[in-house]
Amino acid sequence: MRVFAPREPQAPSSTGHAYGSRLYRDPVLLGVSALVAASSAWFMLGGGGLHPRVLLLWALQVPLDVVLCWSAWRVRAVATGPARGFWTVFAVATVMWTVGDVIQTFLTALHPDVRTLDGGAAQTGLFIVALAAIVINMLRYPINAHGSAVGRERLAFWLDGAVVFVGGVVLVWCFAIGPAQADNGDLVVPLIGSSVVLVAAFGAVKMVLTGSAPMVAAAAAPMAAATLIQGLAAFLRSEDPNPFISASAFAVRMLPAALLVVGVRIQDLRARADAGNLAPRPRKPYSLLPYGVIAVTFGALIAILPQGVTTRLWGVVLGTIVLTGLVAARQLVAFHDNVSLINRLDGALSELRRHENKLRDQASFDGLTRLANRTVLAEQLTAALGAARRPVEVALLLIDLDDFKIVNDTLGHAAGDALLVSVANRIREAARDGDLVARLGGDEFAVLLRGASGTEAQQVAQRILSALARPVHVFRHDLMVQASIGVASADEHDDRDSLLRDADIAMYAAKDRGKGHYVCYTADMGQRIQDAADLATQLAAAVDNAELSVVYQPIVRLGTGRLLGTEALVRWRHPRRGLISPADFIPLAEETGLIVPIGRWVLGEACRRAAEWWRDQLAGHDLVMAVNVAGRQLREPGFVADVAAALAESGLPARCLSIEVTETAVFDDERAIAALHALRDLGVMLALDDFGTASSSLGLLLTCPVTTLKLDRSFVESITTVARQEAVAMAVIQMANALALNAVAEGVETVEQAALLRGLGYRYAQGYLFSPPVPADEAAKLWAGRQPCGCGRCDADSSGGMVVSVEEAAQPVVSVDA
Repeated sequence: MRVFAPREPQAPSSTGHAYGSRLYRDPVLLGVSALVAASSAWFMLGGGGLHPRVLLLWALQVPLDVVLCWSAWRVRAVATGPARGFWTVFAVATVMWTVGDVIQTFLTALHPDVRTLDGGAAQTGLFIVALAAIVINMLRYPINAHGSAVGRERLAFWLDGAVVFVGGVVLVWCFAIGPAQADNGDLVVPLIGSSVVLVAAFGAVKMVLTGSAPMVAAAAAPMAAATLIQGLAAFLRSEDPNPFISASAFAVRMLPAALLVVGVRIQDLRARADAGNLAPRPRKPYSLLPYGVIAVTFGALIAILPQGVTTRLWGVVLGTIVLTGLVAARQLVAFHDNVSLINRLDGALSELRRHENKLRDQASFDGLTRLANRTVLAEQLTAALGAARRPVEVALLLIDLDDFKIVNDTLGHAAGDALLVSVANRIREAARDGDLVARLGGDEFAVLLRGASGTEAQQVAQRILSALARPVHVFRHDLMVQASIGVASADEHDDRDSLLRDADIAMYAAKDRGKGHYVCYTADMGQRIQDAADLATQLAAAVDNAELSVVYQPIVRLGTGRLLGTEALVRWRHPRRGLISPADFIPLAEETGLIVPIGRWVLGEACRRAAEWWRDQLAGHDLVMAVNVAGRQLREPGFVADVAAALAESGLPARCLSIEVTETAVFDDERAIAALHALRDLGVMLALDDFGTASSSLGLLLTCPVTTLKLDRSFVESITTVARQEAVAMAVIQMANALALNAVAEGVETVEQAALLRGLGYRYAQGYLFSPPVPADEAAKLWAGRQPCGCGRCDADSSGGMVVSVEEAAQPVVSVDA
């Protein structure tokens, strides 16, 4: 439990100023001050006889007691925690004092012979009981602001308290009880007064030695003074023959009650003016109060030594010996605390240094591979470029592992981490002594070479590739690792960022060349990157500026020349650069994500055109509109919905649409495969484009719900002269027939190619032999049979279609139309 003890504000505030100004204008404080001033003046002037003055004193105590009681209950109402308990007991004690003073006032009024200020049995008894309750309550009050204390902390407090208490006993014995005993006088009054003095001493101990006082210092000071004055007043007699001492006794006896009212009222005003002023305070680690008590005690001893050896002297000597023992014990506790504190500080400093070293290590090194991290590389690169002589001989290698994601996806991240550690070790071994090897994050590494020429940098890059070419054994698997390395050598104009950029550009150029290569940066690479960035920006604007168009290339039946369908192809006519090749802007569109809106537009345009031709029955049968789709489009969550919307808006039957995807677009991609199945559920035809160019071709036939295979043009261009190409083409058609799939040969440009493909069993083909990609209006004419394809070898057949003549092939084309 946290104890909220009041504390003084550390800096002036608007609340503090309001509280201070209110003290000077508070009617209670002003009234009490006026009452005390007036009564003290009357007493000191000797007004009235002895009995009237005694009666007036007790009568004036009653209103002060009532105000004190009222203020104490108000403070209790706003106090919290242990402070509330303290003020509850204090308020009850004020009620007992009030009752006692009322009784004493009536008794004094009834007995005109009363000449002393000593209270009667009832008043004295209630006073002592209330005082005892307050003392017990103070004993129970927490020593520190946390509500609890450890053993040594509690021991230190009680030793300090014992020093003050014993010092108070010595003083009381020396100046009160001792003289009374020597004169054989009454000890009751000195004992009562001494008890009150000791209570004041204990209150001082609680206030000074602890951090958990239930009141602010401004309130505690007058209350402690009231207790001390009450104890000293017991030694002043109203019946003293000296008129001044007698008058002083009356004036002094007015002060304790008034000071108690002032203290409690201050606490009340303070608590209500600033509730946030109640806050926990730590216990003070030391205090000069016990040492001050020792000094006063030894002063008392010196003062009574000239009086000779008396009981009074022996009491003071005994108290001094006890004080010395208590101080010695307190010092031992302090020494032990100091040793413990030093040990804790030493441990804390050691732990701090350990954490500092750990943080420095984390800030400088990669936690997995123990290589330098990106921050260290940047710092060292900046320093190397700044300190390099001219000509600059600083080179940077950026290394990116090829297909590292496959390792994480198939073997797990633990295997990926183990692979990275092995790769880091091999790179470190391949680098030169003194070269900085760093891990930039993920599967990217870097090597900073100082004093290295371009040739030496290339040699290091080749050594790294050779080191990585050896299989890496990870979790009972031998993994083949390949990397793409970009090499950049600094010139006198390079800074850290430009060298990093150059190496990064070279690394991506190496990736474009294939796996396991390094490429040195050249100036034209940067220009190509800039040109590509500019082209990507212009492509984004081309979508909005209607610079894109769709052309259509026919797909024909071999033997009859009859059109089966068309493939929609997007073209970009740049306002300044003219027609831009799809090979230049399609990869950019896929990389930037523009392929999604472009593909959606092409799909909608193709479906709209096909629906027009289908409704006009230009073909005389169902045509097929083929639309190419990139892997990025397939992975879009709304792609299937886009296809369904295009069909619905155009009115084209789903059986007339064929979606063409490449093998790489769907390889090992569950979302893409799921999208293809959803398209087949719509009734859309699916074609596997560029078939045979990826290692996953055969496996995809088991997972993709395709209806058509399109033989890649690379197997067609030399089919008449290269026996291996003919064998591949034959294997593909046989496999398509076995799986009940259509097969289309792409890139047919000669009659010889068409004849050979027809002879192998291919029924469908497309290529420039039949027609290049043409605009929509020309494609419509081809469908209507009103215009031959323009190859010079096609004639209209009786059905209005087109027939491929192969007279140049030394034999007529026989229709294989099924």
